[in-house]
Amino acid sequence: MKKALLVIVSLSLVLLSACSLEPPQWAKPSNSDKKKELKIGLSVSTLNNPFFVSLKKGVEKEAKKRGIKVIIVDAQNDSSKQTNDVEDLIQQGVDALLINPTDSSAISTAVESANSIGIPVVTLDRSAEKGKVETLVASDNIKGGEMAAEFIAEQLGENAKVAELEGVPGASATRERGSGFHNIADKKLDVVTKQSADFDRTKGLTVMENLLQGHPEIKAVFAHNDEMALGALEAINSSGKDILVVGFDGNTDAISSIKAGKLSATVAQQPELIGKLATEAANDILNGKKVKKSISAPLKLETQK
Repeated sequence: MKKALLVIVSLSLVLLSACSLEPPQWAKPSNSDKKKELKIGLSVSTLNNPFFVSLKKGVEKEAKKRGIKVIIVDAQNDSSKQTNDVEDLIQQGVDALLINPTDSSAISTAVESANSIGIPVVTLDRSAEKGKVETLVASDNIKGGEMAAEFIAEQLGENAKVAELEGVPGASATRERGSGFHNIADKKLDVVTKQSADFDRTKGLTVMENLLQGHPEIKAVFAHNDEMALGALEAINSSGKDILVVGFDGNTDAISSIKAGKLSATVAQQPELIGKLATEAANDILNGKKVKKSISAPLKLETQK
């Protein structure tokens, strides 16, 4: 009797399972009917610069459009802080990292940490020296430096005496903008002095004050970004000298200064577009698509009309 009962129960279970091809609830993968929300981390070199504020805005707008969550951290131009920030983002389980390096060499350790656990890295505006970066989204900094030198030569003639305000030492943008500038300046201009002002407006003012005292013959200044250019312009105005100043970025303050007849020119980038393109690239990578190793955003020389 017991054996007969066992046979009946067994047959009943077989019939019940045959009626449904769906596995029991406990065997189903969690959230199988829901698409996982993507989460990306954005590490910015500094948000005390309008250029990078616009870059952040481009990331946020594109991420919102695509339903991607963004965690943003500000390195405050401190390479050690940025490395720690990126490590924190990794601990928070981001699916991809967008990094605007403060220092292209120093950030390499954090990039390699992300590589070790398969988190894809996209760099913005500046590259990383080591580690695997899926793509760099930036303007053609070398071309921009060349544009600045050509403009100065056209305005002042060949062999004009020029000062150069360099960006943060170790940043790829500093090297590339300087390299492009010297491609032309070494042939057409006389670069009498160059000094770093760390992409900072206040430092640009201080450094320019010192350069004016040591090199009163300066006729033009090329600054690796608009913040330094605007600081240099303030020092020049205080000195009463008439010196041509060219910046790089095309930020709002620089464009306003050009329209007011003060700053001579800027090599204008499109930081919001850079942020947008970087977010698009990260999304493509996370969806299994291939992206180019370098994605360029167009440049334009803005001058007094």
